[in-house]
Amino acid sequence: MSSNPVAETVASLLPGARAELAELVAFRSVADFDQYPRSESEGAANWVADALRAEGFTDVALLDTPDGTQSVYGHLPGPEGARTVLLYAHYDVQPPLDEAAWVSPPFELTERDGRWYGRGAADCKGGLIMHLLALRALKANGGIPVAVKVIAEGSEEQGTGGLERYAEAHPELLAADAIVIGDAGNFRVGLPTVTSTLRGMTLVRVEVDTLEGNLHSGQFGGAAPDALAALIRALDSLRAQDGSTTVDGLSAGSSWEGLQYDEEQFRKDAKVLDGVDLIGSGTVADRIWARPAVTVLGIDCPPVVGATPSVQAGARALVSLRVPPGVDAAEATKLLQAHLEAHTPWGARVRTERIGQGQAFRADTTSPAYQAMADAMAVAYPGEEMQYAGQGGSIPLCNTLAALYPRAEILLIGLSEPEAQIHAVNESVSPEELERLSVAEALFLRNYAAG
Repeated sequence: MSSNPVAETVASLLPGARAELAELVAFRSVADFDQYPRSESEGAANWVADALRAEGFTDVALLDTPDGTQSVYGHLPGPEGARTVLLYAHYDVQPPLDEAAWVSPPFELTERDGRWYGRGAADCKGGLIMHLLALRALKANGGIPVAVKVIAEGSEEQGTGGLERYAEAHPELLAADAIVIGDAGNFRVGLPTVTSTLRGMTLVRVEVDTLEGNLHSGQFGGAAPDALAALIRALDSLRAQDGSTTVDGLSAGSSWEGLQYDEEQFRKDAKVLDGVDLIGSGTVADRIWARPAVTVLGIDCPPVVGATPSVQAGARALVSLRVPPGVDAAEATKLLQAHLEAHTPWGARVRTERIGQGQAFRADTTSPAYQAMADAMAVAYPGEEMQYAGQGGSIPLCNTLAALYPRAEILLIGLSEPEAQIHAVNESVSPEELERLSVAEALFLRNYAAG
C-alpha cells in the first residue's frame, strides 16, 4: 500500500483492532435463543454500543426489533451541510457447527498462518471493526467530513427480518445519502471488489406425516408408508440429474454478465473433494450469482446412533432457496411450497411454512458514490482496479433500505473473501484485507464528502 497518512494511521491502529475483534468474537452471539443464551447476543450488542459512545456517537440506542433481537444504532453529527453516510454491519453470527472440527476454539480469536480465526471474524464482526478503523483514521487526519450513522444488526444470519420491519416503522432513522454495507467481500484477497447484486432468499419448513406412530419395520415395512422416505423423495425433486435447481414455475436459465469465476479456482475455494463433480450447468458465475439455488439445511429424523428398526411416522426439513435479482422472493416462496406439496408421494400429509424471506438486490453502479469508492480502492490497493461481482448470499435489509431511501447510493464491501470460509468451520479474516478496506472506506468517506 502506498504511503499516506490515513494508511499509516490504520496500520498503527491494527494491533488494538485485533484486541477489540477478539473481545467481540468471544460473544457467542447466535440469534437462535433455543441454542444459545440471549445474554450472549445482548453482551455483543452492549459492546458495540459502548464502542460507538467511545467514538463520540450521540443517540446511541439498543433497538428492540420485532423478531425479539436488538440492533444497535448510533449517530455522529458532521459539519454543517455535510452529507450523511450510513455504515452497516451485523454482530450476530452463524452457529460454529462442529466445534470439534475447529483447529482453534470458534469463539476465541486465534492467529495462525497470517490470518485471524474465529466465528464472525469476517462475517461480520470484522465489518464493525472496519467501520471503527475508518472513522478513527479520519479523526486523526483532519476529521470526519460527513455525518455518520451506524446500524449493527442482531439477527441478520437468522433471516427473521426484525431490522427490516423496525426500519419500515421508523423510516427517518436510517435515512442517508449513501449507505455502505460492510457485509460483502472481495472476489479474492487483494482484488478490491464491490458487490453489485445479491440473491434473495426464502426459508421454508416442510413436515411430512404418514402414520399415527412409528411401526416395526419387520412387521409393517414394505406396505406402511415411510414419512422419511416420502420427505426424501420430495426434496430430491428439487434438483435435476446434474444438480441444477428445479422448482416448478421458477425460471432457472439466467446468465451473469461481468467478472467470471474460473471453475478450477472455484473448486479450490470451495474445497471440493477430488473426483467430485460441481453441480448445475452454465458458468460458475451463472450458477452462484444469476440463478436460483436450493439447499436442504437440515432434516429432523432419528440419528444413526440409537436408531431402531422402525418405519417413520413423521419427518421434517428446513429448505433454503436463493433467488437472483428479477425474481420476486414472495412468489418464489409460493412456488417452492407448491412444488414440495405437489411432489410429496403416496398421499402423505404435507405442511409447509415460510420461516424467513428476503428480496434480491441490484445496485446502481453508475452513481457518483461508486466513482468515489473506485478512487479510494485504487489508493488502498495500488495497481488494482475495482471490480464488480455478484454474491450468492442474501442481505434482506438492502432492498428495504433501497425502497425507503430511493435516492440513497448503496455500496457493498467487506471481509468475506473465499479464504474466509464464512458459515463454515475455521472461519477467518485476513488482517491485511481489514487494513486495506479500512483505508478504502476512510478515503471513500473523504471523497464522497468532496464530490
